[in-house]
Amino acid sequence: MDATAGETSSVQYYNIPEQKIGSSDAPKVPRQQRRCFGNESPGEFPLSSNPSIALHVLTGCNLDPQDLAKLEVTCSFFRQPVHFAPDYMLSLSELAALDMCQKRAVFKPMTDEQRLELKGRCGGSWKLVLRFLLAGEACSRIEKSQAIAGPGHSIVVTSKGAVYSFGLNSSGQLGHGTTDEESQPRLIRSLQGIQIIQAAAGANRTMLISDTGRVYYFGKDSFGEAEYGFQGNKLVTTPQLVESLKDIFVVQAAIGNFFTAVLSREGMVYTFSWGIDNKLGHQTEPSDLEPRPLLGALENTPVVQIAAGYCYLLALACQPTGMSVYSVGCGLGGKLGHGTRTDEKQPRLIEQFQNLNLQPIEVAAGAWHAAVVGSDGRVCTWGWGLYGCLGHGNEDCESVPKVVEALSNIKAVHVATGDYTTFVISDDGDVYSFGCGESSSLGLNNVAAADQENGQVNVLSPELVTSLKQMKERVVQISLTNSIFWNAHTFALTESGKLYAFGAGDQGQLGVELEDNQTERANPEQVEIDLS
Repeated sequence: MDATAGETSSVQYYNIPEQKIGSSDAPKVPRQQRRCFGNESPGEFPLSSNPSIALHVLTGCNLDPQDLAKLEVTCSFFRQPVHFAPDYMLSLSELAALDMCQKRAVFKPMTDEQRLELKGRCGGSWKLVLRFLLAGEACSRIEKSQAIAGPGHSIVVTSKGAVYSFGLNSSGQLGHGTTDEESQPRLIRSLQGIQIIQAAAGANRTMLISDTGRVYYFGKDSFGEAEYGFQGNKLVTTPQLVESLKDIFVVQAAIGNFFTAVLSREGMVYTFSWGIDNKLGHQTEPSDLEPRPLLGALENTPVVQIAAGYCYLLALACQPTGMSVYSVGCGLGGKLGHGTRTDEKQPRLIEQFQNLNLQPIEVAAGAWHAAVVGSDGRVCTWGWGLYGCLGHGNEDCESVPKVVEALSNIKAVHVATGDYTTFVISDDGDVYSFGCGESSSLGLNNVAAADQENGQVNVLSPELVTSLKQMKERVVQISLTNSIFWNAHTFALTESGKLYAFGAGDQGQLGVELEDNQTERANPEQVEIDLS
């Protein structure tokens, strides 16, 4: 390499002299020049003339959206027209993010106008849209099997979209066209040809969501009755479309007491009923069947997951600055997480997660308490701590989210809550439970009876559910009854698609055979149902 004073020459790889290594008698290997795409000189790498190379790397390696954001700086010099659809002025990182969005099931059927509207709601970036879509899929397990432990009845959705139901059927909530109880899983045949991706079960009613965003319901015909109420005189025994939602593409439903909520693919939350006295930010009658948008702080903020408890709603929102949680409704017991026990008529941000430096990735709303899993694997609980359901070693109430220190040695990936009961799944598939041990729904039949009342064992701190670990199956989902009027039962779904049930089974809701005079099952038993 030649250089004159004050000048810097470029390195020409093909001019670098060969250097002798070892003996001079060593055979010489013909040197090959470094070649690239295009007509540039050897040794140069003309990405600017071949942006598809970088696009292939960005999309083929399944990079995290955060990685794409970092690449924004390094790829900024590529801000020039490229020769492939759909947007000729996008940077490579934005184009890669859009390409990934187009592969998501929810994004595919959207029109260009709807996609641009979603982009605006997410902060004006396709990278943020991608993060929103991936966060929603992680929460709802879209296109995977699902089991729902409802109040007295159960719903199971297979990975192919078929639906089975069993248990109590007094209002037709099993969807088989009858009011007969079913103790074994039974396929809902009237849904043939419709692919269901998500289900919600409440007192005497069920809601199903198809892959096309349609919502079906059966059981009591009201969307707002309390579990002990008598609203909804008509019984719907086979799945019927919710006509008032036909213009909204729904991806999730949540049934609480006095109200029902649904989430659209654009991240908008709509609620039915319980609008009296503006309890959910709108004024409606208890029997109202029209969905009302949840406005206020969430009007222009996309939500990826909703969770409903006793008279309150949690919403996991995706913002440019990160994930956050909002709550609205009844604040009894401090379950809204704002440091008080007052009601909130409009969605309000739970600020404690910022103080804890925790990015929420999943929310769970129990009857009287709530829980969150953070991206770092920490678990936070708050609300009414009766029976130890918060996992802090006592029965105290917590009006703001508090980290469960007893779980600091694991990384949590999933949390589920019920009536004074909580389950946590770690990243290695282990399951921990704590709270009320009534009906054997904790799966902890081997726990010492240190705190007993009427024969039930209450667990104040997380305990490993050894009965599930003995199955040598990696558990990926837990569902338990979220009701204050029904004995609880629990489902554990494994990575291989096996479903295990334990807890109360007096109405056939376990889907397994019980012995004579037996009303509950302490040890998990596999439910014979094909989830593949």
